[in-house]
Amino acid sequence: MTYARARRILPGFLLRWVYHFEAELDRAVETFALTLPAQALVLDAGAGEARHAPCFTRQRYLAVDLAVGDSAWNYRNLHVIADLAALPFPDAAFDAALNIVTLEHLPEPAAALAEIGRVLQPAAPLLVVAPHQWEVHQAPHDYYRYTRFGLQYLLEKAHFDVIEIRAVGGLYRFVARRLWAAALLFPLPWRWLALFAAAPAALILPVFDRLDRDVVFTPGYIALARRRA
Repeated sequence: MTYARARRILPGFLLRWVYHFEAELDRAVETFALTLPAQALVLDAGAGEARHAPCFTRQRYLAVDLAVGDSAWNYRNLHVIADLAALPFPDAAFDAALNIVTLEHLPEPAAALAEIGRVLQPAAPLLVVAPHQWEVHQAPHDYYRYTRFGLQYLLEKAHFDVIEIRAVGGLYRFVARRLWAAALLFPLPWRWLALFAAAPAALILPVFDRLDRDVVFTPGYIALARRRA
């Protein structure tokens, strides 16, 4: 089941439990939008299908993507099709920006972050979500995975001050995700049996996630940074 479909059919508490990373990602974007003033010009750098647009109804939202990630996606809601490493905007044009699970798909992530920084106002905020332990996706446009140290290095190199980098889930949530993924590899009709077998462990394991104090097996990170003045 895709996350988009799960959002339509699962109750909220179960959605947040099974799709913890995606739910935390959505919450981070919603919280980010609430911190921005009305009429702020917001750049969604790597917007894909622009699914985060509803979070920014108070602001002026501009979705940019190269539109090559997934052939099945609908890119018609993009405002601009462009390479994030060569944005067609003047310096300091935007009041805020987000880059959500896109950094791994950029062959030159440092150049893209530098460009995002160039088009941001001084002290403007940037929200980044990037995977650490994740399957290959949107091939062949899938190049990197990130540790918190790699994210911090790239952000600081692009002249951002890092406010926070937090792991989204630890070892037990990571293993639970892998159990679901392993079950989905089975062909039908065996897939339903595999999902039934995996479900008890996959649903119980996240209970123990707080035992992983170092969170070195996290599915990914949420980072908040600010353009250096």
